[in-house]
This record gives sequence, C-alpha cells and structure tokens, in this order.
Amino acid sequence: QVQLVESGGGLVQAGGSLRLSCASSGRTFSSYAMGWFRQTPGKERDFVAAIKWSGSTTYYADSVKGRFTISRDNAKNTVDLRMNNLKPEDTAVYYCAQNLRPNTSGISLMFPSSYNYWGQGTQVTVSS
Repeated sequence: QVQLVESGGGLVQAGGSLRLSCASSGRTFSSYAMGWFRQTPGKERDFVAAIKWSGSTTYYADSVKGRFTISRDNAKNTVDLRMNNLKPEDTAVYYCAQNLRPNTSGISLMFPSSYNYWGQGTQVTVSS
C-alpha cells in the first residue's frame, strides 16, 4: 500500500507563487510516473502536470504551461509542483497521484484512471 501526503497549499495573491510537495511511502516510487491534478467543487478532477520515472520527461496542461514546473527527487520519494504567476482560476484542491503501470504513455498520464494511488489533497486559494 502506498501513501501519498501533500503539503504546501495555502492562500496567495494573484501573481504570487507556491510550491506543493508530495511525499510517497512506496518503495517503487522511483520506477513510475507521478502526476498532479486539481479539482473544484462540482467539477471533475483536471490534469495539471505529470513526470516520468526518471524526471527527464514532463507533461503540462495548456492552462499551466510556462507557469508551473513539476520535478521529483527519487532519493527522497518526493514530487514537487512549483507554481508561479498564480491566477484566481488556479484555485482548487490539488492532488498528487502515483502511477504503477509500466510504459504508460504521456497522453494516458493526463487521465485520472491511469493512477493507482492518490493523496488527500491540499487547498490552494488565489485571491484577486
């Protein structure tokens, strides 16, 4: 069983920055892709970013490209999401997720169904 714990959420003004971090308890962390998603009340969980096992390949939603950066530290079993130039529309609960399926394509990593474990979420609120 893998446990994912997110941290780093909070309240920030538009234009500000936050860094989210997700710690995994899984011993296979370094072998699989990780992702970040976000969700607002009444809406589906949306893809934000994903990173392959080595950290050399990343994927981003168009809405965050150029503003958010996903990274991972396989020695520490952590994945971070650095968010710059935040906008009110970035307000959501952010979830990290771990994929346990080898060779999952980049397109597939944009879908929640490709992930096996999820964190409890952390709230990000951006005020205008």
